[in-house]
Amino acid sequence: MHGKEHHIRIDIGVCTYRRPELEQTLCSLAVMAVPEGAQIRIIVADNDDTPSAGGRVDALRTLVPHEIVYVHCPSSNISIARNACLDNATGDFLAFIDDDETASEDWIVRLIETAEATNADVVLGPVQAVYGKDAPRWMRRGDFHSTFPVWVGDRIITGYTCNALLRLAAPSLAGRRFNLALGRSGGEDTEFFTHMHRMGGRIAYAPAAWVQEPVPAKRAAFSWLAKRKFRFGQTHGHLLDAGAGLMGKVRQLALASAKSGFCALASVLFLFSPVRRNQYVLRSSMHAGVVVGLLGVREIEQYGAAEARSS
Repeated sequence: MHGKEHHIRIDIGVCTYRRPELEQTLCSLAVMAVPEGAQIRIIVADNDDTPSAGGRVDALRTLVPHEIVYVHCPSSNISIARNACLDNATGDFLAFIDDDETASEDWIVRLIETAEATNADVVLGPVQAVYGKDAPRWMRRGDFHSTFPVWVGDRIITGYTCNALLRLAAPSLAGRRFNLALGRSGGEDTEFFTHMHRMGGRIAYAPAAWVQEPVPAKRAAFSWLAKRKFRFGQTHGHLLDAGAGLMGKVRQLALASAKSGFCALASVLFLFSPVRRNQYVLRSSMHAGVVVGLLGVREIEQYGAAEARSS
């Protein structure tokens, strides 16, 4: 990055919904390193019915050395908030970070370095889960909540928004928005990046661009993980079904059913190994979700108001 004379404008989108952890997220952005010649601008998209995060954002403006744009975009649908970030972005790049995450010191530097080195349309970084002392031992050992890209051969064909950088001028992203129908269930980011990749978009990975995410007690449960994996499978099933035709759908149903059954059987074989057992049970749940998604069943509500009701 040294010696560059051109000016890079980077927007950072933070979608928020009634989370006091937003303060820690913004404070981490305040102290992170900035790429040479870059200008940072933060967009906070408040997805609550009322502008509940407005006061918290205003209180931090004097502490954060970057412009903060606050957008109230009700309500309880994460796709609305993500689209508000896209609609209000004016930079060359738009990065996404969740409102309960904190950025590492060189987070944005590493994302931009990878974007410039690869000329990719999207760059993903890893999310490191931080477990509380009450989280089950098997969960901490298996690190079930950290997020990394899924590779298919030597390619990444979909992505996530908890740590991502988008090149806004990329043709594969032109006019692209998140699906409102998935904004309460989750899976809107998987669909967004899958369609982007199918349009010729390239996704790269910046392994040093870490963010950290605490795992709250309500998510440090096997039931939450199983529900999340099942929903992920549903979204994947819908994406497989699109344009597959009858015979293609039958083949995918058979394959997903076989995978679900195999993983269920493998979990029995590892009955006394909690990490391996639960890995296989969760994979079985995901493949079962693919079957349900291929059959056209819509995703369950998991985020926004649904998550607030369960807390």
